[in-house]
Amino acid sequence: MSNSQRDLAALSRFVFRAPDWSASLFLTLLVAAVAGVAAFDSGFVLDDAYLGMVYVGVPTVIAAFLTPWVDRPLGGRLTYNRSALLAFLCELLVVVAIVVAAAAVAVTGLGAGAIVGALVVSLASMFAVRLFVVLAVSRQSLPVAAIPASIQPVAAAVLVFLHSDAARHLGFAPAADIPFVGTFAAPVLDAVRPVDFALLLALCAVYAVAVYGFLIAIDRPWRRSLGVSVLDFVRGFIGHIADGSTELESFFEELGETAVVPVSALVVRQPDGTEKARFVAPMVHPGPMGDIGGGNLPARLDERASGLSFPLHGTAGHDFNLVTERAVEPVVDAVDDAVEAAGEHEAATGARRTTVGDSTLVGQAVGDGAFAVITHAPEPADDIAFGVGLAATGELRAAGFETALVADAHNCNGQVGDGPGQVTPGSRRAGDIQSAAGELGAALSAADSGPLSVGVAASETDWKPTDGIGPLGVRVAVFDTDGDRTAYVLVDGNNMVPGLRERIQDALAADTVEVATTDTHVVNTVEATNRVGDALDGDELVALVQSLEADATADLEPVVAGVGSAEAETTVFGTDRTETLASTANAMVQLGGVLLLVVVGAVLTVSLLVVLLAG
Repeated sequence: MSNSQRDLAALSRFVFRAPDWSASLFLTLLVAAVAGVAAFDSGFVLDDAYLGMVYVGVPTVIAAFLTPWVDRPLGGRLTYNRSALLAFLCELLVVVAIVVAAAAVAVTGLGAGAIVGALVVSLASMFAVRLFVVLAVSRQSLPVAAIPASIQPVAAAVLVFLHSDAARHLGFAPAADIPFVGTFAAPVLDAVRPVDFALLLALCAVYAVAVYGFLIAIDRPWRRSLGVSVLDFVRGFIGHIADGSTELESFFEELGETAVVPVSALVVRQPDGTEKARFVAPMVHPGPMGDIGGGNLPARLDERASGLSFPLHGTAGHDFNLVTERAVEPVVDAVDDAVEAAGEHEAATGARRTTVGDSTLVGQAVGDGAFAVITHAPEPADDIAFGVGLAATGELRAAGFETALVADAHNCNGQVGDGPGQVTPGSRRAGDIQSAAGELGAALSAADSGPLSVGVAASETDWKPTDGIGPLGVRVAVFDTDGDRTAYVLVDGNNMVPGLRERIQDALAADTVEVATTDTHVVNTVEATNRVGDALDGDELVALVQSLEADATADLEPVVAGVGSAEAETTVFGTDRTETLASTANAMVQLGGVLLLVVVGAVLTVSLLVVLLAG
């Protein structure tokens, strides 16, 4: 993962899951009651709190429930949870604006008209915020989006009108006939004039133009470079993080392109043909995040296995992210074909390890196939590019093996900026991997074979994705060939903190040990990096793996095994699309923030001038 891709994933820290609508409404009424106590002076605190809930809380409650009811028939996607949260935040905007204006009046001696002006500007700002959210989430046209966006400011304006002197001036109704007004209404409402409502309408029009112009400005780079709208990305991103929706897949599908990817499997069977374990490594990337696309690929691969599965990380980077859950199906089907194509051999070699530069391969020959895992530990590294993996596979086949499974251990990664990151074609590490693969192929071709016994063990663990562990937990397989034992440890996580792999290796009894992670992205929904060992106690993981090795050793039994391969035609992000997406998104955040400040400053200046001229 490049730095720009990390920055893109890190944007998720600004988004949180929308609380249940009932929690938002509770806060709405609580804030409204407190505002009522501060604003009214009826002589009885409970009356003041009640009036606050009427004047401030009622428009918010109306907007919370009515907005989705209006938005969805118009083609929108606002949920009640999002709507209630949005209404509450807009309520806070108005309350803060009025409190600040009231404080300014108390200090400077300005008249009540200053508070009315602040109310008008805050209601217009409320409309602008709601319009921006509706446009981003529901992706409607500006006139259509203005309808649900206007519900809360219109409800507030109606209440202000009915409980102000403006109603009497227009002959609509005597103010004294309106409930609570004659006794409890805030004196400041007497300063509200009919022209203030015309001013509110004019400011809403100005703010709508500003919002639309801002969105057009930030959307243009996306359409030029990627041919898609940033609003589709924002809507899908927020929907996934806040509500767990899969809307983001529709955006990614527009970016995707068709690819034919190799899929390899090492299948271990009991002598009667029952599958005991399978090691699979499709050359796609389990991303981009959460369960979007192929983010939960390891768990999907596990569902189809009749024995214990070891879904290893294939040699592919983020350009080979699967764009939708549908794109996972061809890969899973190809794994079944590879399993079916795998032969049944009683003999295997012991493990061999070759190192060139920072690149190390450990593997075994099983019948006429080869199985190898690549690591750069103790040096940090991230994904291995598709072309680099193909080259390593070609080296093993050139050594005489009909099929080869090459996986990325993905087991040592530093913080952002540490190490070279992804291993790309033409890099020093790419050449080292190819050389090490050639040496491994020669070593395995020359090695003696013996009867193979395999034992496996697994634990789903009590750790959660927030701890850096996915649903598959931890799995261990022990291969024994004439007393030469190799332990393969697979952790369902996304990379490891430096040094943890070596601690696990030192703690196990096998002659050769390699540790790998699945690179599952279900652990990266909120955190850009959530490596194994960041949140959980490394000592606890080491103890668990020790226990699982003992169980796997006790499970050793003679087996037959073989390596098979197949191809899957599916839809992936495509070459350089991930980097383009990441760089465009990061540029949008940086430039968009500056542009937003300029737009907000401009519209507030215009608002102030209009209010002063109208006064």
